[in-house]
Amino acid sequence: MNKSLLALAVSGLFMFAQTAEAGVSATVTAASDYTFNGVSQTGNDPALQGSLDYAADAGWYVGSWASNVDFGSGDDTNLEWDFYAGQYFQLTDAVSLDAGIAYYTYHGDDGSSEYQYPEMYTKFGFANDLGQTELNFWYTWDYFGGGADHYISMVAHTFTVAEGHDIRISFDRSTSMDKELWSWDGESSYNHARIAYMTSYAGFNFSLAAEDTDYDVKNADARVVFSVSRTFGG
Repeated sequence: MNKSLLALAVSGLFMFAQTAEAGVSATVTAASDYTFNGVSQTGNDPALQGSLDYAADAGWYVGSWASNVDFGSGDDTNLEWDFYAGQYFQLTDAVSLDAGIAYYTYHGDDGSSEYQYPEMYTKFGFANDLGQTELNFWYTWDYFGGGADHYISMVAHTFTVAEGHDIRISFDRSTSMDKELWSWDGESSYNHARIAYMTSYAGFNFSLAAEDTDYDVKNADARVVFSVSRTFGG
């Protein structure tokens, strides 16, 4: 699927959401870059993204998300298309848990399917007087199809600076449990920090984020990422 077909598919998402039953929503996002744990997946170029989700009153949900990608010369992979399902629990008035499994697929090159892999996740939320704190964890036993056990741990905090204006600060660490199968220039892990300003206007959600990693490659250096999105249905 090339970018024009992705754009056509994304434009159809909100048309479907507007006519679908309650609980169905679609989100369309345009971003100046698509970064995954601080590493650009689009060669530092813009991304068009879309998702389609169903959330039940009982807390379970299923969904799909897609974005254009560009892994560089010699690789014609141009589409990431993910699927996920999970359950959201409100454990107490202040504590929540979101647990599920995702499956990442890639398309466009003869070898793109070799990158696909599953991933389990748990996300804890803690509401407090200072905002919302998160402790999140992702684990896969086949990172990017390479057979390596891999996990990501994250701590994040979101707080309101004024009504309708939020700041989210996050720090995460990506770790390969088998350097022989997957590493970052011979290192088993790297760190990623991000700070984002978020607001909304006229039904659109805006984010302006600054992020950096200690992984010393061009696609993981310091950058500013801007995105605008709109959700339909729900």
